[in-house]
Amino acid sequence: MKTVQIRPMALLAGLTFAAALAQAGEIRVMCYQDGVECDVTVEQAKRFEAANPGTKVIVDTVPYKTIVEQLPVQLAAGQGPDIARVTDLGGLSKYYMDIAPHIKDRKYWDANFGATAFWLRPSPEDKGIYGFMSQLTMTGPFVNKTLFEQAKVPMPGPKATWDEWVEATRKVAKATSTKGALAWDRSGHRFAGPAISYGAKIFDGQGNPVIDDGYKAAVTKFVGWHKDGSMLREVWAGSGGSTYADSIGEFINGNVVMVLSGSWQINRLQRDVANKFDWVAVPNPCGPASCSGIPGGAAWVALKTSKSPKEVGAFMDFIASEQSYLEFTGKTNNIPGHAGLAGKVSYPGAQPGARAALGVFSGGVASLAPAAFQFQGYKYNRAIMLPTVARVTQAIVGEMATEEALSKISADMQDAIKQAQK
Repeated sequence: MKTVQIRPMALLAGLTFAAALAQAGEIRVMCYQDGVECDVTVEQAKRFEAANPGTKVIVDTVPYKTIVEQLPVQLAAGQGPDIARVTDLGGLSKYYMDIAPHIKDRKYWDANFGATAFWLRPSPEDKGIYGFMSQLTMTGPFVNKTLFEQAKVPMPGPKATWDEWVEATRKVAKATSTKGALAWDRSGHRFAGPAISYGAKIFDGQGNPVIDDGYKAAVTKFVGWHKDGSMLREVWAGSGGSTYADSIGEFINGNVVMVLSGSWQINRLQRDVANKFDWVAVPNPCGPASCSGIPGGAAWVALKTSKSPKEVGAFMDFIASEQSYLEFTGKTNNIPGHAGLAGKVSYPGAQPGARAALGVFSGGVASLAPAAFQFQGYKYNRAIMLPTVARVTQAIVGEMATEEALSKISADMQDAIKQAQK
């Protein structure tokens, strides 16, 4: 009988493909965490091992950058873990393993994870089960309520526009000598919500991605807000290329009044802001077309590199069970992606502010535009997101005009899709 072992690790960028060392009967899990997701998974893996003598589960806790940059390289080389927690849902789908033959109850999976199952499938015709959403997320803003109170500026209401929020946060920043009024995560995913709100269809009538007038309007607004000092330049102008940078660090440090990030940051805010100031989540501001964020989340996916498909199926069954999923969601303060648990999570460790924020994000799901779901499920959505980040930044820093940046985004997007389809 194999020795039971749970070994969380912080993998550094220079490490080689440790996951390739996994042996038959051993499950290697690559996990990143915004809060305590991997820690909870380790606890659950211990219970799984106790109930399944002879199976060893190794949970490798890695930085998110490893998931985004290194895991795709590993998989392309035919190496990798058995299971991974990923956010590029469609982009990595060709590497996923169908676990349908190795789960106990297909009807349970279809009933509780069917609404988002297509996000993980490599083609619309495919009916396989490749994993499940560990949680749903939604992009949206956080606001420093204390700064609004100090400035004696009323906070805009639920249907306020982006222009109204820009005006209000500029007043607050000026009155409180705060460095920046607003910041958005340096991410094409975060940018897509406001773009759709400004009328971006994202796709044409044939389902092909397009940079239309709505997308152009959002880019023009965003660049303009940087030019007039509304946006904190450090987040987008502080990096080159399509490198990701979040805005939450600046928010936690009190350098910005409002940030556009997402529900996955609630744990981090609860932990790192502590008693520095009062913060709140607010509904997504409106554009002329809608008031939309982008749905998403992280998924546990099984990978073809696994030498232990039966054990992988059993472990996925275990962590997808209602009891395990309820525990994971409650301890990690996430929105459940399990249909049977909607509205049933109590969040015992959440402070009042975090619990209220979870309510705002959960309530905002109904306001998401149809294009937002289509965008999230599009296999090549990174072909839209990455050029947006790179080219918009060039417009912000003055390397090119906004019109040229928009032309470059469109051309880069088409090239990226052609490369991805090879």
